[in-house]
Amino acid sequence: MTGRDWIKFVREYGPVPTKDNLFDENLRRRAKRTGIAQIQFKHPFEDMVLDAFGPSAQPCSVILTGTAGEGKTYLCARVWEKLGGDPIQWNGKSTHFRIVARFGTPGRDFTLHIIRDLSAWVPEQGAPWPEDKRALLIRLAQSLFDPAADEIFLVAGNDGQLGETFRRLDGDESVRRAWAAVEDLLVADCVEAEGVRLKLFNLSRGSSVDTFRLAVKAFLDHPGWQQCSAEAASPDAIFGSNCPIRRNYELLHEPLVQKRLCDLLELCDRNGVHVPIRQILVLLANGVLGHPEVSDYLMTADDVARVLAAGTRHRASLYNNLFGGNLPETRRAHTAVFDYLERFQIGAETSNRIDNILIFGESHPSLQEQFQRYLGADDFYGADRAYLSAKHDYVEGAEEDSEAAHRFLELVVSQRRALFFKIPDEATSGLSAWDLTVFRYGGEYLSDVLGALRAKVPVRRNLLARVVRGTNRIFTGMLLGSERELLLASSASLSQARVCRFLDDRLSVAPRRGERVEIVDQNGHPALQVELGDGIVCSLVLTLTRYEYLSRVAEGALPSSFSKECFEDVMAFKSRLMRELTRRDGKEPQTSELVFRILGVDANGGAFEEPIGVSA
Repeated sequence: MTGRDWIKFVREYGPVPTKDNLFDENLRRRAKRTGIAQIQFKHPFEDMVLDAFGPSAQPCSVILTGTAGEGKTYLCARVWEKLGGDPIQWNGKSTHFRIVARFGTPGRDFTLHIIRDLSAWVPEQGAPWPEDKRALLIRLAQSLFDPAADEIFLVAGNDGQLGETFRRLDGDESVRRAWAAVEDLLVADCVEAEGVRLKLFNLSRGSSVDTFRLAVKAFLDHPGWQQCSAEAASPDAIFGSNCPIRRNYELLHEPLVQKRLCDLLELCDRNGVHVPIRQILVLLANGVLGHPEVSDYLMTADDVARVLAAGTRHRASLYNNLFGGNLPETRRAHTAVFDYLERFQIGAETSNRIDNILIFGESHPSLQEQFQRYLGADDFYGADRAYLSAKHDYVEGAEEDSEAAHRFLELVVSQRRALFFKIPDEATSGLSAWDLTVFRYGGEYLSDVLGALRAKVPVRRNLLARVVRGTNRIFTGMLLGSERELLLASSASLSQARVCRFLDDRLSVAPRRGERVEIVDQNGHPALQVELGDGIVCSLVLTLTRYEYLSRVAEGALPSSFSKECFEDVMAFKSRLMRELTRRDGKEPQTSELVFRILGVDANGGAFEEPIGVSA
C-alpha cells in the first residue's frame, strides 16, 4: 500500500454514487484486491448478535432491522465467520446461505439460514413467489413458535421490507402470527417476547454518538495515514505541510471538533433522526478529502498539487466539508448525513456580533482580539489572502458588484461553520457557537437538560420555569409571564382555539396537593411531566425541536409562527391534560352554581381571573 493507494481507497467511503445493498460486499472485494484493510471497528450490536449464536445460547431466530448503512450485512458476515463459514462463499453473489451448527445446552444441531439482504432475495413486486423461497419463509414463521424445529434463521432487512415480505405471503396463518409478533416487537422497541423464539435487533436504536466515536478512532488510526506521512516529500506534495488533506486529518483530531460533531449527532438522535454507520463514514471521508473543483468532489493525491497551484486550498476546508459544502445541492440533499446536518442551518444562522467580527474585526479595536484568535491565527482556513481580498472587494466595492458580494458571502458561510468548531463552550463577550445554528438553545439542552437527567439531578428551576411559561402562552394564546403554575384554559366552544380565556384549572409547578410539574427522564428522553394528583400523570417528550419551540415562545415568539407541528403537538398534550383533569374532577361533588373563570393578563404579564357565577 502506498499513500496514493490509501487516499484512493478512502474516496470509496465518500458520497460517491453506489448501490446501497452492495456497499459492504464491494468494499470487501476492493480490500481483498488492493490488500488495503477496511476501516473497521467493533459494531455496537456485535456482542449481542454473536451471543445469540453462541454455543450455550438458547437457539432462536434473529432479525436485524434498521435503515440502510446500519451494518446489517456486516453483522451477518460476523455470524457466518464465527460459525466457521467459508469466506470465499460469502464473497459471492448469493444472498441466502446455510450452515449447520450446534447450539443450546445440551447441544443440538440446527440448520442456520442466513438471508443477508431480504430486499435482494425476495422476488420483485408483482412477480410470483418461487416455491422454494415461499416454503422457506413459511418454515421461518412456523419455527418461531415450534420448540422442536431444527431450523433457525438470521434475516437482515429494514422495517418496510419485513412488513412487505410478510404481507405478500398472506394466506398462511403461521405467517400472520409471525408478522404480528415481529410488529409488536418493533412497536414496543423490544428485543424479544415470551413464547416467541425470536430476537429482533433494531440497529437504528443505537447511539449515533457511540458509533461516531468508534468510527472516527478507526478512521484516524488506520495505518494508511502513517504511510501518507512517511511519503511526504515536500510541503506541496501529498501530505506535505501545505496539503489540505493533511490539515483536515489533523483538524479531525481536535477535541473540540470531535465534541461539536458529537453534539450534533446527539441532537439528531434527540430529534428522532439516527445517523447510520455508513453515513458517519461518508461524513469523515468527505470532511478530509472534499473540494468542490475536483472529480466527484473528493481529492486524490494528484489533485493536491493542482489545488495548491490554483490557490483554492481554502475551498478544501474540513469545517465546510463536514456540512457537504463541497458538494452540489442535489448531491448534498440526497446524502442522508448532510440532509440531517442541514437542518441545523449552520452557516446560514448567525448573530450581529459574529458577523461584525467576520467583516469588521480586522480593523475594529474592540473586535480585533477575537478576529485574531478565530481567523487571523488560522493561516490555513482563516483570514487568508483570498478571504481578506474578497472582504475588501465586498466592503469597498460598488453595490451593483454582485459577483464580489456572492464570492465573499460564500466565504462568510464557510467561516461561520469554522467558528462553530472554534468557539469553546466557555467563550465570553457574548459569543456562543449555538448562535450559529437554528437551535439557539441546543447547547443548553445538551448540558443542562440531558446532562442533568443523566447525572440524576433536577433540571435547573429557571429552565423549567421558561418551559412552563412557553407552555402557558401556547395553552392560552396570551402573552403570559406565569411560570409557577400551568394554566389550563379553553374557549367558549373548544379547548383547541388559538385564544382561550375560560380558565379550567391552575396546576402548581411546585408540589402541592399531589400536583407537580417537572422535567424528568422518560425512557432515556427528557419529558415535561405533569402530575394532577390521584396518580394521574401526563407527559410530553421534549425533543430538541419542542424544547427550542417552547423556549422561543417563552421569550416572545408567536406560538403558531415558529413551528406548526410543534404547536399541534403541544395542543394535543393540552387535550390529554384536559381529559385527565375532567376524569379527576369527576370524582368531586357538584355544586348548584356554575362558575366561569375568565382569564386575563395584568400589566406585568401575570395571570388573573375574574369569576362569573351562573345559578343552575
